[in-house]
Amino acid sequence: MEGNSVFWSALDEIVSNSEIVIDRPKGTRHPQYHDMLYEVDYGYLKGTTSMDGGGIDVWKGTDAKQGVDAIICIVDLLKRDSEIKILIGCTEIEKEKIYHLHNDSEYMKGVLIRRK
Repeated sequence: MEGNSVFWSALDEIVSNSEIVIDRPKGTRHPQYHDMLYEVDYGYLKGTTSMDGGGIDVWKGTDAKQGVDAIICIVDLLKRDSEIKILIGCTEIEKEKIYHLHNDSEYMKGVLIRRK
């Protein structure tokens, strides 16, 4: 569908025109939920706004191609909100880690959508 390519192009544009800020590097724990370990760099796009009022969230992987390769759509039952997070340059192993991080809790569920 043409609409899909337009969507991915829009994500490419917003990522390429934004600074990526990694505020939770790989190996660190969530500041509030200490049992949550970040196995992939996590941050946001500076100068953007997401559903929660902060910057658009991003997962930045280690793949040599650092393009937008997927999104994960999240529903958080504790916060009673939802949002998307952009995956940039994530390997398949990193995508699986991100997917499980967002689905192994009873309070958070996510759907991973890969770019074709």
